[in-house]
Amino acid sequence: MSEHNNQSLEVKILERSYTVGCPEEKQGELIRSAKYLDKKMREIRESGKVIGTERIAIMAALNITYEMLHGHAEETESHDQLQRINQKLSAAIHALRQQDEKTDAA
Repeated sequence: MSEHNNQSLEVKILERSYTVGCPEEKQGELIRSAKYLDKKMREIRESGKVIGTERIAIMAALNITYEMLHGHAEETESHDQLQRINQKLSAAIHALRQQDEKTDAA
């Protein structure tokens, strides 16, 4: 991505506006990301357990990072499960083919 493709986009997070450079084709993703961050920060602020915008932002970043890593771990585990199932199916198909060949030869 080169900078000359970037356009300025304004997003609001906790009633504050931020101008961010973003390629036009990624603006929808940036807007969704900003809305998600705003939602997470509002949840933390409304809990009353964390005070201060900077601390709220750090807690939101930690929570989002945890969600991302946890989701990635689940995705990797699912992929591994699918690979094991695929190996078992391949072995079963191979065994059936060998059995059919023996039956045909007899």
